Amino acid sequence: MARLLLLCTASGLLLAAVAAIPPPEEAARMARYVLHSCDWGALATLSAQEGLRGRPFANIFSLSDGPPGPCSGSGVPYLYLTDMEISVQDLEVNSNASLTVSLAQTPYCRKHKYDPQNPLCAHIIFVGSIVKVNDSEAGLAKKALFSRHPEMESWPKDHNWFFAKFNITNIWVLDYFGGLKIVTPEEYYSVKP
Repeated sequence: MARLLLLCTASGLLLAAVAAIPPPEEAARMARYVLHSCDWGALATLSAQEGLRGRPFANIFSLSDGPPGPCSGSGVPYLYLTDMEISVQDLEVNSNASLTVSLAQTPYCRKHKYDPQNPLCAHIIFVGSIVKVNDSEAGLAKKALFSRHPEMESWPKDHNWFFAKFNITNIWVLDYFGGLKIVTPEEYYSVKP
């Protein structure tokens, strides 16, 4: 029994160490960590809607880069979309967008009493474009999204849902005082969260 307790304690400490927030000097790892910790983000498009055409338009979307758990994220933000959604209609005209994710949606900032605007409550801004995933990637996107958002499986089939991903071209990290840090997609994808 004592051996089992020791093993469980060691496993718990290892999990806690793996899940610890990266230090500010590891901006690429911070970006991966924050994305993997978040279940949703604010997606900004350029509106194609009458009366708003060409103006910024932000909307909330559920997302996932992989099933929950440490070291299981791919870094690719996957989304489940329908052409009926207003932001998706914007993307059909101009697929460029930005995506912001923040630790404010996790217990981390609440635990430390960080306001969402406090730089210590890290947030990441991705810039790029939204693209439909091809058939070879659809299974990965489905597993990533449905593992975190099981309700999606029961959404109305007549809405013609499809899997998409955020194709990252630029990354800005705000996780400490002193301004934004720029991370390249190559740096981002080469680190483990």
